[in-house]
Amino acid sequence: MRQISVVYLLCLFFIPVQMLKGQEQKAVIKTDTSIIAYKLIKNGRLYGRVRNYFSATVNQGALTDYFAWAAGAGIGYESPVFFKHFSMGISGFTQFNLWASDMLKPDPTTRQVNRYEVGLFNLEDPNSGKDQTRLEELYFRFRAGRKLNITAGRQYPSSPFLNVQDGRMQPTLIEAVVTDWKPNQNLAIHAEYIGKISPRSTIKWFSVGKSMGVYSMGVNPDGSVSAYKNNITTRGIGVLGLTFTRKNWQLQLWDTYLDQVLNTAFAQVEWRSVPQAGFNWFAGAQAVFQHTLADGGNADPAKTYALPSGGAQVFSGRFGRQAKNFSWFVNVTRITDKGRYLMPREWGKEPFYTFMPRERNDGFGDLSAISINSALQLRSDLSLEISGGYYQLPDVKNYNLNKYGMPSYTQLNLSVTHKFGQYLRGLSTRLLLVRKDATGETYQNMKFIFNKVNMTHLNLITNYQF
Repeated sequence: MRQISVVYLLCLFFIPVQMLKGQEQKAVIKTDTSIIAYKLIKNGRLYGRVRNYFSATVNQGALTDYFAWAAGAGIGYESPVFFKHFSMGISGFTQFNLWASDMLKPDPTTRQVNRYEVGLFNLEDPNSGKDQTRLEELYFRFRAGRKLNITAGRQYPSSPFLNVQDGRMQPTLIEAVVTDWKPNQNLAIHAEYIGKISPRSTIKWFSVGKSMGVYSMGVNPDGSVSAYKNNITTRGIGVLGLTFTRKNWQLQLWDTYLDQVLNTAFAQVEWRSVPQAGFNWFAGAQAVFQHTLADGGNADPAKTYALPSGGAQVFSGRFGRQAKNFSWFVNVTRITDKGRYLMPREWGKEPFYTFMPRERNDGFGDLSAISINSALQLRSDLSLEISGGYYQLPDVKNYNLNKYGMPSYTQLNLSVTHKFGQYLRGLSTRLLLVRKDATGETYQNMKFIFNKVNMTHLNLITNYQF
């Protein structure tokens, strides 16, 4: 993306030159440069995070179990506003493999490798004992009051289908030009063009097409192994979002345009009642309509991401009650049998109400799901979340509607979060326990079970942010 490379050059060279332009003597220039640098550091914002992550999976019977322990730290800096409207930012993160199973050793029964723990490290070299460092943010920002914000460069994504995720050591990042405009108090407009992506569990930056296939690709609708990795042709992603808020209602309309591959339209409407007696009612509805663009990324059906003339329809709903100490929601999702819902898993978690951490609905059609979420605030610093769901999927051998050979299953999540205070403010720890069990036919084939169902998955995550 040449446009963004030019932005980097502006950040690194042009602005300091302009700040010094017009000075007549070298000595004065040196003095002013020192003063400017001092003011930038003093008045800028320094921030960072330290992360410790332990993950373990216990599979059924003699199937291989895994564990991994990673730690990392990152630091960032955002300059103060200069020339009334401009600022710059940069951040990076490095992580270490402290102790882990052999991520590349296949399970003897299924000949498949690890799915979850490998994501704590660089997927291209998960067994490396070397530190894994990534330059995360590097952006140039223009602000015009509180109404307009334009950010160009490397940054965190913030749209329904491209977003940060807390399921690994490092989040997904995008290299993009992003505009946020708020013309009035009721309307917010978001637009972006994305040219590169650095998916979570990687340390490199990929073109949009090459970022597709970094994770498992599943199978094609005819049952053959998908081969779209490094074979997708696209000029990038365009995202447009409108958010309209009025009283107790909010309407969101989004379109994610993956050039020459796939278009995804998303609508969401949510309502909250006026709080009474310390609680309010909540209701929400979502709809997604997808259709393939051109040949889906490649003229060869074996190497394309989405078949020509393909598409999908998704509907999701939520109803519940929100309160300070206890909230609950009932959620439903239906993906019709029109086709597979597709969205690269490298880019973010899905926005559906029935989403539960550590599993996705990408790659499925003819899916029906129901889930219940409950959140209890035990103390001001201690919270408990319990979620349970049932996901009815097509038969594992129905490749046309089941991309990853996942059987129908139930899932139960237990999450406990503790946030420290006083001298340890910014420190939090979370325990997430996940249990998944098959309810659909697996044909006594362990490849439909290993790392998918009949398993217990544990995460213990500690974060410190400053």
